[in-house]
Order: sequence, then C-alpha cells, then structure tokens
Amino acid sequence: MRTRHRSLDLFARYVGPQWRQLAVLGLLVGASIALQLIAPQLLRAFIDGAIGGADLDVLVRIAILFVALALGQQIAAALATYLGESIGWVATNALRADLALHCLNLDLGFHKARTPGELIERIDGDVTALAGFFSRFIVNVLGNVVLLVGVLIVVAIEDWRAGLALTGFAVLAVGLLLGPLRTIAVGGWRRVRETSAQIYGFLGERLGGTEDIRSSGAETHILNGLALHHRQWLASRRRAMFGVGVIWASTILTFAVGNAVAFAVGGYLWAIGAITVGTVYLLFYYTELLRRPIESFRRELEDMQRAIASLGRVDQLLRTASALVDGHTTLPDGPLGVELDAVSFGYDEDLVLHDLSLRVAPGRVLGILGRTGSGKTTLARLLLRFYDPTTGAVRLGGVDLRDASLGAVRTRATLVSQDVQLFSASVRDNLTFFDDTIDDARLQAVVDGIGLGTWLRDRSPTDPLGAAMTGGGLSAGEAQLLAFARAFLRDPGLVVLDEASSRLDPVTERHVERAIDALLAHRTAIVIAHRLATVDRCDEILILEEGRIVEHGPRVALAADPASRFSALLRSGLEPVLVT
Repeated sequence: MRTRHRSLDLFARYVGPQWRQLAVLGLLVGASIALQLIAPQLLRAFIDGAIGGADLDVLVRIAILFVALALGQQIAAALATYLGESIGWVATNALRADLALHCLNLDLGFHKARTPGELIERIDGDVTALAGFFSRFIVNVLGNVVLLVGVLIVVAIEDWRAGLALTGFAVLAVGLLLGPLRTIAVGGWRRVRETSAQIYGFLGERLGGTEDIRSSGAETHILNGLALHHRQWLASRRRAMFGVGVIWASTILTFAVGNAVAFAVGGYLWAIGAITVGTVYLLFYYTELLRRPIESFRRELEDMQRAIASLGRVDQLLRTASALVDGHTTLPDGPLGVELDAVSFGYDEDLVLHDLSLRVAPGRVLGILGRTGSGKTTLARLLLRFYDPTTGAVRLGGVDLRDASLGAVRTRATLVSQDVQLFSASVRDNLTFFDDTIDDARLQAVVDGIGLGTWLRDRSPTDPLGAAMTGGGLSAGEAQLLAFARAFLRDPGLVVLDEASSRLDPVTERHVERAIDALLAHRTAIVIAHRLATVDRCDEILILEEGRIVEHGPRVALAADPASRFSALLRSGLEPVLVT
C-alpha cells in the first residue's frame, strides 16, 4: 500500500505538471485502440464478400480503407510513443535534479558514508529505471484495459458464446499476471540495483586513486575486486531474469490456450451455421488482438517490478533527512567573532573534541597548531557548520550556528584549502561558482588584486577549464590563487585557511602569501597550520592535543614565554603536524 501511495505521489509530482501532454497522449492511445477494434470488421467484410462473390470494386474499397485504418493506427501509436517518452524524460530529469539538490543539501556525514559512484548510480541509474513508469505505465495500462474490454464487448455482440469463452481466457491470463507473477522478480531487481550501485562506487573510488594504484602495483588486486563485484551482479541479475522468464513462459502458455479456445469456439459455431467464415477469422483476429494488451501487461509488469525496486531506493534517498536543521537567523555584516562554548564532538560514539571553550574577537587571526588527529580539521568543519557539535555551542557574530540560516553561514564563512576543486566549465564560472550576478568589472578587480590579472587577460572568460588541478593550462599556484579569488568575490566575514600553500614551490608560495595577506585584511581568520612559518601572520595561537586545548594566547606573548609550548616549538624548529 505504501509503495502504491508513493508511486502515485511521484507520478502526480513529476508528471502532473505535464497534464496537457498527458491528455494528448490519452487521445492518441484512444484513437489507436478504436482503429484496432474497427479494422477486423473490415477484414470480415472482405472475406465474406470475396466468398459471396461481391464486386471487385467493393473489395478494393474495403482493402484501401483497411490499409488507411492500419496506417492511421500506426501513426497514432508512433506519436503516442514519442509523446510518452518525452513526458517520461522531462519527469525523470526533474526527479534527477531534485535528488541531486537533495543530496547536496545533506550533511557531510551522509556523504562520508557513501562513495560518489554510489550516489551517481542512485541519482541516475535508479531514476532511469523509473522512466517507463513515468512515460507510459499509467496510460498504457488504462489503454490496454480499454482495448481488452472493447475486444470482449465486440466479440460478445457477435456471439455470446464466443464472448463468454474469450472472457474466461482473459480473466485467466490477467489473473495469472496480477496474482502469483505480480512481484516474482521485485526482490531480484532490487538486488540488481544495489549491486550496480556498489560497482559504480567501487569504480569511482579506484579511478580516483589511479596514480597510487599504479605506483604500488595493485592493478591485479583491483581487477580481482571488480571481478568479485561483477560475479555478485551476475548472480543477482540471473535471479531477476529467472522471474522475468517465468512471466514470459506463463504468457506464452496462456496465449496458446487462447488460440486453442478461439479455434475451437469458431469451428463449433461455423459447423452449426451460427457464423460465417469471415466471422471465424474475426474471432481469431480478436483473440490475437487480445495478445497485445496481455503482452503489454507482461512488459509493464516487468518494468513495474524494476520500477518498484528503484522506487524504494529513490524514496529512501528522498526521505533521508539532513542531520543539520536549517535555521532562520542571518549573520551580521563585517568581520565575525568566533565563540566556542564547551564544545564537544564525535563522528561516532568516541569524541574527537573535548569541552572546547574559545573566543576570537572580530578581525583577529587565530593560528591552530597540533599533531595529526588532534582535531584541527574537525574544528574547522564545526565553524563552517558541516557538522553540529555533540554538546555545547558554536557561535559566529554572536549567533548560534544551529539558529543560523545555512545559506547565511555558507555566504559569510568560507574555507580555502590546498585541494582546489575546478569544474569542467568556463573560467568565469569557475571563479564565480556559476553566479551570473557578479559583473565583469568586479571580477577583474579581484583577480588583479591577487595577481591573476595577467593570466585572466590572456584568456577569454568563456574559455573552458578542465576538472583537474592543472586542467586548462593552470599551474598549482594559479589554481590556488583562483580559490582565493572565489573567497574575495564572496567577501566573507570569516575565512578558514587549511594550509593553502603547503604544496607550492617557494617562489609560487611567496606569490600566494601576498594574496593571503590581502584576503585576511579586515576579516576574522582561522589558519590551520601545518608549518610554523604559516602562523607568523597570526594574532593568536591555539594548540590542540587529542581534541583538547592545551595552550591559547597572543602569538607574541607565547613566543616570548620560554615556558610555553609554542616557544618550545619555535626553539626546536619542529613542525607540529604535516597532514590532518
């Protein structure tokens, strides 16, 4: 019942807006059905006329009319197919867009638990399996019901005994399809969709690590893993196709019974003189015509079982709620003060951060030091509200982030890391994140200010960039500067820098450092430092150890205090951490 309800909900939501096209589709299907019911009457007239010695002109006119009706029926069917597919793809494209937006709005924990390949298969593969349901299922089922009933009525009008026999056959055939065969392959198709998603997830992860796989000689291991996934996929598809085979064999047997019934009843009625030879052929033709709706029911049943399997997965994804509840409070303009009030956080049951309390005044720059696993990156994720704290509160500009609008947080706080994501899009779109409201003058002023002006003037804003770091002629340094340009264009009140220059050569790093100085001016900043030289520009230093604050204070004062941990690090020259 729930599946049927959700099916109708999805149909109404994504096909309902196309009700005009759906109405035209219904008319085309109705016209096709009417022509299919009329055509056999012309065949009977032709056969009986030929046997009875009718004029050749009459027979020719009947033949021409039959050809015209057959051609009209084919045209109506072709137009219905085209329109149905158009409705289906409009609906499924809208569903894909909604699923993609829904996934983008889910919390980071959801994405950490799933591979990109799995989500691609869920958004595209499962939705594609629903295309037939959206494009033709309802209309085809209703149309074939009308055709089935129409055939039985016409045959009953010809002779009640023939009508009764074919009605019994139709009830048997439809009852078989809607009874024991209705869900025989659903479980198999659900498993096929699951294993397909696992294959895409496996491939996505491994292709992303191609260089490491090759350098470590792990190709054979990866191929063995892929072979294992494909064996699981083959086994699940065999189970699903077995169900399909049972449905197909059952309908073939049913059709054989139907033909036997038609021949037996027609022969009997002709033998007793109740009908003509033309009517015998008419009964056989209508029996064959019954094959079409029943065969269509079989195909729709197969598609529906695929759709049900995918529908459950799509529905599950749509019903997945983000762990982050959107608030309604905006953040103030200007530099944002940062406050942590007894914040603790854990990704699972074990806490990563323990009872952190901290205040950073607006416009100040805080450098965070700590060894790998000390919680630096986790703290940054809380400041950007990728996660909510387990206990305590994180405030920006005096606003608890759980009360703030997620859109406001994403606008007023930004992250610049060493991993720059470029898109297969134009230079302008890569700089503005597809924001058409940013004018060219502002864009040029920003890139000039960070040292990308010459690079941009050598290119048209419409030139494409590749999705790789060095795609489209960008060096690592230029890509990093592009990331800074994005931050400048947003003009945030809080900037979180996750060692944005750690992978650059010294010359390029000095260039990027000038851009960092410009970016931090008149903004609050959190600098996650992997090297001590990075914190030279910081006003305050915070040292984390196993998720706890072990030292916090002004950088100059800590450096001058020989008893401080920061001073000890400066004297030893040891880097506190290389990666997080």
